[in-house]
Amino acid sequence: MSAQNSAGIQTLLDAEREAQKIVQQAREYRTKRIRDAKSEAQKEIEEYRKQKEEEFKKFEGEHSSGYKKAEDEANKEAEVKIEEIKKAGKEKGPKVVEKLIHALTDVTPEPSTKIVTKA
Repeated sequence: MSAQNSAGIQTLLDAEREAQKIVQQAREYRTKRIRDAKSEAQKEIEEYRKQKEEEFKKFEGEHSSGYKKAEDEANKEAEVKIEEIKKAGKEKGPKVVEKLIHALTDVTPEPSTKIVTKA
């Protein structure tokens, strides 16, 4: 009977080892699937990011051209205004200087209104 018990125990031990191998393989398979899923998710995230960046660049390219045109027009208008101011300065500058010199050199003294009212 002892041989039969020994054989039964040995069979149980073999079955337990086989079960441990199966469980270990299942764990390894699950771990591998988790890694693969993580890797696949990362790839999808990168593809999505690239797609959105391309869409943004396209959108930016379409809409920034309007800003460029507006900037060019504003620069042209500013140049025209600057030229007008320079032209006015050349034409009227000597008269303004002459009037300033005349105002500074031809002083007509007038008594203060406070002094006049007290007297």
